[in-house]
Amino acid sequence: MAAPVLRCGGRSLALDRPRVMGVLNVTPDSFSDGGRFLEAGSARAQARRMVEEGADLIDIGGESSRPGAEPVSAEEEIARVVPVIEALADEVAVPLSVDTCKPQVMRAAVAAGAGMVNDIQALQAPGALAEAAALEVPICLMHMQGEPRTMQQRPHYDDVAAEVAGFLRARAEAAEAAGVPRERLVLDPGFGFGKTLAHNYQLLRRLDAVVELGLPVLVGISRKSMVGRLLERGVEERLAGSLAAAAVATFQGAAIVRTHDVAATADAVRVAAAAAQGAEAAEAEL
Repeated sequence: MAAPVLRCGGRSLALDRPRVMGVLNVTPDSFSDGGRFLEAGSARAQARRMVEEGADLIDIGGESSRPGAEPVSAEEEIARVVPVIEALADEVAVPLSVDTCKPQVMRAAVAAGAGMVNDIQALQAPGALAEAAALEVPICLMHMQGEPRTMQQRPHYDDVAAEVAGFLRARAEAAEAAGVPRERLVLDPGFGFGKTLAHNYQLLRRLDAVVELGLPVLVGISRKSMVGRLLERGVEERLAGSLAAAAVATFQGAAIVRTHDVAATADAVRVAAAAAQGAEAAEAEL
C-alpha cells in the first residue's frame, strides 16, 4: 500500500518514513524559547538552521499554549506569524505549518504561504471547521482537556488513551462532515495539554490507541514538563529525555515528531524507525 502524502499547498510531504517537524515560536512567552525568535530575522535564521539539520516541515506559532498562558488577539497573532511565513515561503523548500486555532489566522497564514494548519483546539473555535474546509490544506487536530489557562488544574480521565482516541475520532468525523477530506487530517494526542504526569506516560505507552484510528499521528513531547518533572531537569536539560520519548512514539507508529531540537531528534527517529521496521528496512537505507 502506498504511503500517505500530505498535500501542503504547493509542497508535498510523503509519510513513507517518520518525519520531523521543527518548532518555531515567534512569541515572547512560550515555555521553552519564548522571545528568542520574536524578531523576524532571527526567526528566519532559525528556520533555515532547522531545515539544514533535517526538519521536514516547520511549525510556526504566534501564541503561546503553555499552561497558564493568556490568549492574544487574532490581529497580534497575524502580525507575528505572517511576515515570517511570507519570507520563509521563498527561502525554504519544506512545507510550513501554522500553529493556531483562530480561523482569521489560518486564512492569513495560508494566504502568506503556510501549507498546513496545526490546531490545538481541533477546529472547535467558531468558524474553524468551515475555514479548514475552504483552505484545502492538511489540518492537525489535537486533544486538549480544558484550555491553556486552566488545563493543568486537576485533569481527570477514567481511561486516558481511550478517551483521547474517542475525542480525536469524533473531531475527525466532524471535520469530514464539514468538508475536510480524510486524507488531509492528522491527529495529535496532545501530550501535556490537560494531562497529569501519569496520564502522559499512560498515553505514551498506549499510543497505539490513536495510531489505530488510521490517520497520521503527530506527537509533541520536546522539552515538556512530562520529561522535566520525571527527570528533575530544567527546560534546557531535557534533550535526552525528549529523545527517549520521541523514539518510543516513533516505534509505536507516530508519523510526525514535533521538536525544538531537530538534528538530535532526526537521528533518534531514524534509529527508532529502523528498529520498528526491521533489519531489511535498515539495510535499504545503506
